[in-house]
Amino acid sequence: QVQLVESGGGLVQAGGSLRLSCAASGRTFSRYVMGWFRQAPGKEREFVGAISWGGATTYYADSVKGRFTISRDNAKNTVYLQMNSLKPEDTAVYYCAARQYRDIATTDADFGSWGQGTQVTVSS
Repeated sequence: QVQLVESGGGLVQAGGSLRLSCAASGRTFSRYVMGWFRQAPGKEREFVGAISWGGATTYYADSVKGRFTISRDNAKNTVYLQMNSLKPEDTAVYYCAARQYRDIATTDADFGSWGQGTQVTVSS
């Protein structure tokens, strides 16, 4: 298990950008698939994107494809979510999650470690 701490959330106008960070504890960070999920008020948590162990492979939800980019720095035990062209419907609590398997997954049940979440609010 790894401990995860998100940061970088905040209030931004539509069309703006934010970069979320997720710092992980532990010495085996590079062997975790890392994912980002979000949960809007009154809605279920949904998959945003995920990145492979080495960062060569990424996968995104259709709703964010082309606007959001996931990257990771294994030397810093950190994964990032760059969010551009933000829309009011992107407003949610964003969570990072870790999966201790090689294959990328897109459902929250497949991730064993979670951060506490960071709020992103996009105003119109």
